[in-house]
Amino acid sequence: MQRALFPKGSEDAGRSMKLSPGVVSHGHVFVTGMTGSRVDGTMPDKLEDQFHMAFDKIGHVLAEAGLDHSATVEMTTYHVGLRDHFETFNTVRAQYVSDPFPAWTAVEVAGLRREGAVVEIRVIAALPDRQE
Repeated sequence: MQRALFPKGSEDAGRSMKLSPGVVSHGHVFVTGMTGSRVDGTMPDKLEDQFHMAFDKIGHVLAEAGLDHSATVEMTTYHVGLRDHFETFNTVRAQYVSDPFPAWTAVEVAGLRREGAVVEIRVIAALPDRQE
């Protein structure tokens, strides 16, 4: 059985794009890649703000399943200019992960869908005791 997760305010965008911000399936929560855009779709100028916003949006999806960032078991991050902002990104990321740390793959990409975005983050989180 699968269940879609739609944090408050994400329903219209998710439905128009035919995607779920998160899906609960087989004991895990699969979170759609999140950029650091604001609710209105604009992008913060400061990279640090973009990174925090992306992680905060992921946190809202996880909260819909009764989880927080500590449930994350796998993270893939897609970066425009990875080497230019890696240290800043990793400093922000360290504020959201905890031991045992999730598996992580960082990938350099040529571009992302959202204009001005320099990172997109997707995660997989584990539900306790395979609750669905």
